[in-house]
Amino acid sequence: MKFNEMPYVRPDLADFQAKAEATAQKIAQASSAQEQIEAVLAFDQVQAEINTAMSLAYVRHTIDTRDEFYDQENDYADEIAPAVQEAEQKVSKALLASPFRAELAERFGDLLFTNLEIAVRTFDPKNMALMQEENKLQSEYQKLYASAMVEWNGEKLPLPKLGPYKQSPDRAVRKAAYEAEGKWFDSHQAELDELYDKLVKNRTAQAKNMGYDNYLQLGYDRLSRNCYGPAQVASFRDQIAQDMVPIVAKVKKDQEKRLGVEKLKFWDDVLLFPDGNADPQGTADEILAAGKQMYHELSPETAEFADFLWDNELLDVLSKEGKAPGGYCTEFRSYKAPFIFSNFNGTSGDVDVLTHEAGHAFAGFRAMRKGYLGSMTSPTIEACEVHSMSMEFLTAPWHEKFFGPLTRKYEIGHCEDALIFIPYGCMVDEFQHRVYENPELTPTQRNELWLNLEKKYRPWIDFEDLPFYGRGAGWQRQLHIYLYPLYYIDYCMAQTVAFQFWIASMKDRADAWAKYLRFADAGGTRTFEGLVAEAGLKVPYAPGCIREIGEAISTWIDANPL
Repeated sequence: MKFNEMPYVRPDLADFQAKAEATAQKIAQASSAQEQIEAVLAFDQVQAEINTAMSLAYVRHTIDTRDEFYDQENDYADEIAPAVQEAEQKVSKALLASPFRAELAERFGDLLFTNLEIAVRTFDPKNMALMQEENKLQSEYQKLYASAMVEWNGEKLPLPKLGPYKQSPDRAVRKAAYEAEGKWFDSHQAELDELYDKLVKNRTAQAKNMGYDNYLQLGYDRLSRNCYGPAQVASFRDQIAQDMVPIVAKVKKDQEKRLGVEKLKFWDDVLLFPDGNADPQGTADEILAAGKQMYHELSPETAEFADFLWDNELLDVLSKEGKAPGGYCTEFRSYKAPFIFSNFNGTSGDVDVLTHEAGHAFAGFRAMRKGYLGSMTSPTIEACEVHSMSMEFLTAPWHEKFFGPLTRKYEIGHCEDALIFIPYGCMVDEFQHRVYENPELTPTQRNELWLNLEKKYRPWIDFEDLPFYGRGAGWQRQLHIYLYPLYYIDYCMAQTVAFQFWIASMKDRADAWAKYLRFADAGGTRTFEGLVAEAGLKVPYAPGCIREIGEAISTWIDANPL
């Protein structure tokens, strides 16, 4: 079914709650494992229906945040989400009390009960009002960000449209683009500071209501992290600071020489080549057509996926006024359909969408057809990001379809950009850990913390007198910090696994693709550690892992000059 034909019906919360209660009772009163299995499968369909309705409201709201109907429906979804979670908890608790655990684990996967135990730790009815308030604050931030329009050459542009100017070969244009962006954020400084302050205090209050000292463990549980904790993440960040930052510093020195500047400034940061970064050669429609052809040629599995995605119009990728910023992939479970949302802006990022977000969509498309429970179709987030980031590299033989004679430049830039990102992502993660460990920090103190972390993870950065960024507030443009707390290190860990898939593909492409397909097809039936081990790769926080990857990538960069 095409996206615009999918009917939206406002979820009936009372009906969902009644069905959850009835399911919990059936599980509790069941005399056999089969009765419980049938109850779980029936409720899984009920969950699929409500999740599909809420996803439709969210997607249609983000496509046009000015649409009053879907604005209200998205607010309604935010409002009922805690009550939906409370109802689902009743079913989870009934399953955890089951005398038929072994039979249920055999049918649904060994990881089911581990995930259920984590899930029940994430919710307490006393947090209902706070969770509703958190959802509202997140929506306020997103609507504020989506409303951002900047003055540029006598016209008003949405923020994403500044992207090409930030990568202009003209240094003055780049600086002016960052200044225009910074002025918008500075003009909304009070609102942005207040929103984040309220979010930090809200999440801290939820954690304390549940007996935690701060939000960190609750945040990890809400991300369903089932095989590692803050200690492993801290170890990973330490490896990045010790073994990756020096490699990136060398890459930045090479960039400095290429650009012919005495010292890199922040507005030089994303321009990797003096004549401009590699932009795709073609219109948005031509890029989309090339993407579909790429997936037809990559494998039979991706060909089937591409036909489904394009034929059902499950992409909305053009930037326009009123559209929410950023990009994401979500799913409509009732239709076993993924959906890709983005904001094309004429840069290489447009192609990255067709590999990164399509990597998410492909994995979801495959897993939703494996017969897994809805809760078991998707692994934890860092594993999901392996799906997407690995696809960026595994599609390398088709990059020429998008970039033509600029393909080599794109590939070098893409590799360097992936390396450069990892320290930044670690900085975002350590910032959040420090903020939630110290929730009483003032806005000024949070900005000072960010600037100190810049010195640790990106010592090559010079903001000079740039608005917004120069005062240490650059973190406020990172949606994840407001909307998805503690979800950012996942990108960094996933990138290290994606690099390993890429290195493997350069040795034996067919074998690397088979391992990737196995990784994706497992859905959420394995932990992150289990998926990585099954693919014959190393978990990112394993001792020496980052040094080994860094050396391999450095060797590739040195061997592939323009």
